[in-house]
This record gives sequence, C-alpha cells and structure tokens, in this order.
Amino acid sequence: MAATRAVTIASNSTCSLSLNNLKICRTRRSYTCRAIYNPLVVVKEEGQPETFDYRVFFVDKSGKKVSPWHDIPLRLGDDIFNFIVEIPKESSAKMEVATDESFTPIKQDTKKGKLRYYPYNIHWNYGLLPQTWEDPSFANSEVEGALGDNDPVDVVEIGERQRKIGEVLKVKPLGALAMIDEGELDWKIVAISLDDPKAPFVDDVDDVEKHFPGTLTAIRDWFRDYKIPDGKPANKFGLGNKAANKDYALKVITETNESWNKLIKRSIPAGELSLV
Repeated sequence: MAATRAVTIASNSTCSLSLNNLKICRTRRSYTCRAIYNPLVVVKEEGQPETFDYRVFFVDKSGKKVSPWHDIPLRLGDDIFNFIVEIPKESSAKMEVATDESFTPIKQDTKKGKLRYYPYNIHWNYGLLPQTWEDPSFANSEVEGALGDNDPVDVVEIGERQRKIGEVLKVKPLGALAMIDEGELDWKIVAISLDDPKAPFVDDVDDVEKHFPGTLTAIRDWFRDYKIPDGKPANKFGLGNKAANKDYALKVITETNESWNKLIKRSIPAGELSLV
C-alpha cells in the first residue's frame, strides 16, 4: 500500500457516531470528524443536494483537500477495512465518487443530462473501499473473463443503522458477489460495520444467512434487477450466482488493492481517472 497517500485516522473514541470511531459533528453545511484530541478530517459539502453542482469533499486538519479514494487508507489490520459511504440505506439518489475529478469528491451521477436515481430505495449502506481499483484491462478467468469496471470496489454494508454520505466506517468483509454489468465485472463486497450490534456474531457468508436470513439473496436480486425498469436487461452474476465466502472476498480486496497501487504509481495508464 502506498503509505504516502494515507490520511491517518484515529482508532480510539467514545463518540456516538462512528467514522472509524470518530465523532461526526454536523453543521448546516459541513460535518467534522473528531478524534479524542484533534480533528483529522472534515467532510464539507459544496452546493445543494440533488443538484448538478453538489459535491462532498474531504479536507484534512490543515485545510487541504484529500481524496477519499486515494488518501483514506484501506487496511486497518486483522481483516478490518475502511469503508466510505456514498449512498445511505433507504435512499435512491445514485451518489458516487467522481473518479475523474480532482480530489475525487462524492457527487450525484448523471446520465443524458439528468441526475440519476435508482428506481427504488437501496436497502443497505453502499459505497467503496478506498485504495482499490477494478482494472479494465484485466480479464478475470474465474468470472467469465469479464474485465474490471474501472472503479473502486463496491461495498454493501448490511448493518441496521442508516449512515451519512461521506461517513467512514470500520468494516469486516463477509462475502463477495461477482456482478457482471454489461460485460464488466463489478464486485460487491458484503460487509458489516464493527459498531453494529450483530457484528460480533457474523464472520462469513454462513453467519449472514443465520443472523440476516435472506439478505444475500435480496442483495443479489436487487442488483440483478434495478436496471430493468429503465428497459435494460438484468445484470448477471458469476461464481455460480452465489456469494463467495470471506476468504474469497479478502482475495478480491488484495488483488484490487494491488491494481490500485499499479495505477497510482502510473504503471498502468490512468486515462481520465484523477490520481489526486
């Protein structure tokens, strides 16, 4: 991992809202992530939500903008990772990190000059693993030779609480779904925040079925079908149409982190992607 690209985030806190156990102090136009001693990251909004100009930027304690994709560290040790929320559960605005803009802020996606919304709410917190990248030049032989989708790896966080756009959570992966979207591989890592009441009881896909019955099927079906109302075909899934286990999810995370490292070192052409 490229340590020089990492924003240090404190790991101990007594705050009630967690951003890697950091407190979120929200004002009308920004919210501050505070550790016990000093604020380390401020998440600032620019523009009004649900407009073309709306952006959520990450700013360090010196006031410098940083990239949630490149500068937030991926690994926290012991198979624990940072997860950045783009879309809160039970919402429909399609928010995403702007991978082609400087400092990769979170914005609402657009298509044909219109803001994008899912046809119905997503029922889990959704976002990305920082410092990962699905390489569009790599054909995955285990998933029908599908090429990466040129984005960070997606996470579906199944905890009970609705989170905020830009919130950073400590999560543990539980499994992985290999979605194939118009021929591109678009991994969905199923994970749970460590501060969720059920987190101590789930460590792999079998535990998800026990403590969150039907959730893995619901996630697969939601992502399979969400484009159908727009007249597009259903998405497909590799790996036998089932969620792979935790070890496989960790393998995906490791491989896509290695791809990100090659990207950030410019060993692979970045194209229109922003590396700052």
